[in-house]
Amino acid sequence: MILEKVINRIAIQSEYKDFVDKYIDNILNEFKGKIHSIYMCGSIPKGTAKPFKSDADFTIVCVNPKDIDYERLSNIKDRLLEEYPVVTKIDTIICSIDDVLSKPNEWGFWVKIICVCIYGHDVGEKIPPIIISPEFILDLNTETKEEVDRIHNLLSNASDNTMKTRYIKGYSKRLIRALYSLVLEDTGVWEDDIIKMKNAILNYCEIDSALVDYLYACYLDSNVLVEEFLGIADDVYSYLENALKTMAVSRTNLG
Repeated sequence: MILEKVINRIAIQSEYKDFVDKYIDNILNEFKGKIHSIYMCGSIPKGTAKPFKSDADFTIVCVNPKDIDYERLSNIKDRLLEEYPVVTKIDTIICSIDDVLSKPNEWGFWVKIICVCIYGHDVGEKIPPIIISPEFILDLNTETKEEVDRIHNLLSNASDNTMKTRYIKGYSKRLIRALYSLVLEDTGVWEDDIIKMKNAILNYCEIDSALVDYLYACYLDSNVLVEEFLGIADDVYSYLENALKTMAVSRTNLG
């Protein structure tokens, strides 16, 4: 089965059009000649964003990510959030053209399947069709442990309640996305709707359903004890890690 793009048509609502245009203009002006292309994913390009509840997710592709200074990028974000309170948060991922082309099952998947191009030439068009397979699922999770460890450490050391809530929500979503990748051979599509992900996991994964329900509840309402959450998150990651190891062994044996 070949993965189809999550968003086939950009349908930005009127409440967000000026914001998106301003973001592009600010990025291009601040980093003149350094930007190859800009992408979005999530509810805003899908046309399902909820004013004062939805955040904005951008991806910048450039020749050298080191050319993009994070402090200058953060200043742009702060100005836009003040000017457009309709947006709750702005996240920006930065990668290189080489990242996308040399890692088709990781960065290539992200740009080709998850994102839509809103400025420049879509480098995702250069990525060959992505076929759902154990190899793809394993590649997709190459950096999952590193990302999980990073969020775990941030959450363990967070003292601000707002940041704790943000990390718990982000950690929950990251784990649900990783679990969902395990059932791609069953679903045949990449879902970006979190409840559809959860339901597919419950239908096709052998993981304890209570763990999945807990993660989903934390994604919706992150006002939980950090220690309790981290214990559940560790259990979920252990299941994921074992499932990936089993998949890797099976692939080796078949090879």
